[in-house]
Order: sequence, then C-alpha cells, then structure tokens
Amino acid sequence: MKNTTTPPPAPASAPASAGGPAPPPPAVTAAPEARGKRSGKILVRLAIGWLALVGLLAVFADLLPIPSYDVRIDSPALGPSWDLAGLLGTDAVGRSTLSRLIYGARVSLAVGVVSVLIGMVIGGVLGLLAGYLRGWFEKVVTIVTDSLLAYPPLVLLLAITSTLGSSLRSLVISLGLLCVPSFARLARANTLAFAQREFVTASRALGGRPLRIIFREILPNVVLPVASYAFVFAAVVIVAEGSLSFLGMGIPPPSPSWGGMISTAKDRLGTQPHLVFIPAVTMFLTIFALNVVGDRARTRFDVRESAL
Repeated sequence: MKNTTTPPPAPASAPASAGGPAPPPPAVTAAPEARGKRSGKILVRLAIGWLALVGLLAVFADLLPIPSYDVRIDSPALGPSWDLAGLLGTDAVGRSTLSRLIYGARVSLAVGVVSVLIGMVIGGVLGLLAGYLRGWFEKVVTIVTDSLLAYPPLVLLLAITSTLGSSLRSLVISLGLLCVPSFARLARANTLAFAQREFVTASRALGGRPLRIIFREILPNVVLPVASYAFVFAAVVIVAEGSLSFLGMGIPPPSPSWGGMISTAKDRLGTQPHLVFIPAVTMFLTIFALNVVGDRARTRFDVRESAL
C-alpha cells in the first residue's frame, strides 16, 4: 500500500544570512503635522516682524529723513521715483505717499491700540463683576451686552461718531465703546470658569471680601486669556476706522490714515492705481499679521468659550 502522506513544505529561505548585510531601513519622512507646525512658526515670526516694523516706523516717524505728511514736494499724482520722499510717488495734491503712509500708520495703530485698551478695561471690569457677583448685576450686564452685539456695528459706530463729531478723540472713544460688549462677555466667561476653583473657595472661606477676591485671585488668571484677543480686536478696529474714513466719517484731513488715503485716491483708481493699492496692501498685511499673532496667542492660552 502506497504512502499517501504529503511531505511537509520546504522551509522558506531566510531573507539574508546571519552574516550578510541587514536590509536598509525604510525612509523616514517628516510628518505633515511637523511641517505644518514649522510653517506656522515661520508665519508667526513674519507677522511679528511686520508688526514690529510698522510700529517702529510709526513711533519714530518724526526722526526719519522724510518730509511732513502735509508738505507738497512735487507735482500731483507722480509715480514712484528713486528719491526717498518720492519712493512711492505723490498723491493728488503732490504730497509724499511714503510720508502719509508712515504717519497714517501712526494714526491707525494708535486708534487700534487705545480703542482696544478702553474696551478691554471697561468690558473686563464689567465681565469680572458679572461673572463673580451673579444675580441682578449679571442679568443687567448680559442684557446690555447682548443688545449691543445684536445691533449692526457699523450703524452703531456711525451713530456714535455723528453724535461726538469727527475727530481722533471721538473716533477712539466710539471704537472703544464698541469693543466693550465683546470683552465683557469674554471676561465673564473666564470668570465663571475660575470662580469655583479651590483657591477662590478657600479665599472666600477665610472671609475675603468680594472685590479682593475678584482683583487678587481671579483677575491674574483671567487677564491673559482675555488679553490674547486684543490682537484680533485691534485688527477689527483698524478695519472699522478705515471704513469710517472711506465713508468720510473718519479723521478729518489733512491728518492721514490708511482708510482716508484709499478714500481720497479712489477716483484715480484707473489712472494711478498705486495710490489705492499701496495703503490697501499695507492695511491688509497689518490686519493679517494681527490675526496670525492673535490666533497664536489664543492657542497659547487655551481660551475656552464654553461658558459664553
């Protein structure tokens, strides 16, 4: 009788002998997340560099070898030249576009910074008190802030500016008041998150007064998350100032601002487009840089809006 048992399969040959060279390791490529983080860091650094450049030019504009923003240097609407004063050409009156751009940066940045500080201080105090005291005070603050946020901001801004008049002071005050409701909501949301923490409960149990607890215990933990939104609000304020200047409700001439430069040159867009594009691109880059830095700051401090 024949043996029908199937012989066992031959063992597979080893990929390489014990003494042979080891197979090359697989190529290691950078993860997309790592590349994204590096690109984000580069973008943040470029944004910070641009803001630093604009800020330094605005602060030290009087020390630069350029004419004043209201001095006529040449014929109207000239193109760029190799002269420093005429590097970006002249406007419709013959004034240096470079000078007006730099002095306009001083106005736009001053409006953005001071208005945001006004809104952050007033809105922050209201939000802190509302988030800690609760009760009727919180209800009043919530109703007022929600009502102001529901109103069209440009219409509200036009109403306030029409009442206060067209000047740098009235523009700063009106834009600052426009920032108050948003900062109040942010401060209230962060205060609600910290009001029940152990260190606040311990301070309350030891007989701490409400104002002392608010400004000694809660404020140091709330100020950085709330302040991280200041860059984004500054960008919004610069856009609002430019919109008002474009509508003729901004800073009166001859004081320059980026929005005012765009408004003055809009009729020459077909013949001298650089008079519009130069301030528009400068405003765009500044607003973009503020948003990039603001997003980075919000990510850094992990601002949460779950309590809004």
